Amino acid sequence: MDAIIRVAAQFIMTILGLLLGVIFGIPRERAHLRELDQREAATAQFSVTDIKALPAGIVPAGGSLVIGQVVIGSDYLKTFLSRFRNIFGGEMRSFELMLTRARREARLRMIDQAQRMGATAVVNMRIETSRIGQATRRGGNPMAEVLCYGTAIVPSRGGEVM
Repeated sequence: MDAIIRVAAQFIMTILGLLLGVIFGIPRERAHLRELDQREAATAQFSVTDIKALPAGIVPAGGSLVIGQVVIGSDYLKTFLSRFRNIFGGEMRSFELMLTRARREARLRMIDQAQRMGATAVVNMRIETSRIGQATRRGGNPMAEVLCYGTAIVPSRGGEVM
């Protein structure tokens, strides 16, 4: 009898987790993507490059390390569906979207920090990704940390030359 109750409880918890993922996870992800679009449009004029050289015409007064960091976790629905995808292989598009959101958010946080210090550009930008969680049989969900960093360039009082 205990085994039947355990199986029934596990089934109910799985269904509840899936429903919560559909009800809360998907709309939250879509809202975050819309927010990222708006914030990226607002910072479109800010210069960010992975090249070590300064943008043309900027005379720097100094440079400083700026960092944007974020940890984004998968919801139960994505984790559950990815287990089926593992059976057949192929791309994990839901996890790709999770990492894309994390990269975009980390980059925007780095830009925000640079703008607060009066910088007009970030050079030598780099992105690092690490896994800090993984799906387990005991219900753990995957999480990824994304770190975006670069050198914020603060222009001299004269600003840009040319």
